[in-house]
Amino acid sequence: MPLSQKMGWTEHTHERRGHPTNTTILTSDALGPAIRALREGQVVAFPTETVYGLGADGLNDAACRRIFVAKGRPSDNPLILHVLGPEDLEGLVAELPVAAQRLIAAFWPGPLTVVVPATEKVPLSVRAGLDTVAVRAPSHPVARRLIAGLGSPIAAPSANLSGRPSPTTASAVYEDMRGRIPFIVDGGSAEVGLESTVVDCTTQPVTLLRAGGIGRGRLCDVVGEVVIATANSPVRSPGMKYRHYAPKSPLIWVQSTDDAFVRRILPDIVSAHRRWALIAPDVMKGLQASWFYGLGSDDVSAAHRLFDAMRTMDQHNPDAIVVIWESQGGLGLAISNRLEKASGRRVMPE
Repeated sequence: MPLSQKMGWTEHTHERRGHPTNTTILTSDALGPAIRALREGQVVAFPTETVYGLGADGLNDAACRRIFVAKGRPSDNPLILHVLGPEDLEGLVAELPVAAQRLIAAFWPGPLTVVVPATEKVPLSVRAGLDTVAVRAPSHPVARRLIAGLGSPIAAPSANLSGRPSPTTASAVYEDMRGRIPFIVDGGSAEVGLESTVVDCTTQPVTLLRAGGIGRGRLCDVVGEVVIATANSPVRSPGMKYRHYAPKSPLIWVQSTDDAFVRRILPDIVSAHRRWALIAPDVMKGLQASWFYGLGSDDVSAAHRLFDAMRTMDQHNPDAIVVIWESQGGLGLAISNRLEKASGRRVMPE
């Protein structure tokens, strides 16, 4: 059940210099205050099918800069413009490469972001000073109603403090954003659970900048070859430059679900941690952790649960969080990407 249905129109006060004093959680059928706030240049959190976004009028530079303040986000980390469809790109995009056209036709609305040449109409704060813009059309009905109600694209990164795990529920947004923004729109739990796939369509072949809900194989089916960004690739997308997705507690990633391997190395991993949390496939619940969060048995369930698992385990303030998961290809590439960026240590078979 969405948090707002449990709590009603819930208002909390939290004094912070330079931020709103009240954060109100709105139900998804009461979008009027959120739309008015967006029109006034304020920042609002809202649900998408990937994760919750922290949005502002994407054509209002001052409003978009408030996103960076609310998140504590570095100004050289670009934002994503959320639109209703390709018809909204007119005036924002200087050129729409053929690859972008094909990907848009195949995956919009949905969890795919394309990076394309931008016009000067897109604020510098959104582009982080680049000559490109990242755009996507979300499929979540609440996100689409907000965009339509505003009558303008909404610029939005994930609705968490910079570096923290992305929020997949309104309560997770509230944990990070209370007192920093006026409204959070509650749309229930995010369906995908990981941020959108980002593809740079200014290169030939196109470049996968960030793995997400649409796997590389599906992209290749549409545009042929897709190369994966390297450390030297231009930073044209969120999620490329800084440490992301990390809980407050140290996170150790065991990149294998082989039972014999796990049971052999786990004692050494946790020997220095009296209180430790385990995030792993459901079948590993019997391992003697202080707390356990099951990721299910496949990549779809793991993607949906991963960020919530990190936040839930973090609330226990453990000495360490151990994540046991092994993925290959498809959605697994996105899960591995998030774990690699969030972990301070990775253990795998030699």
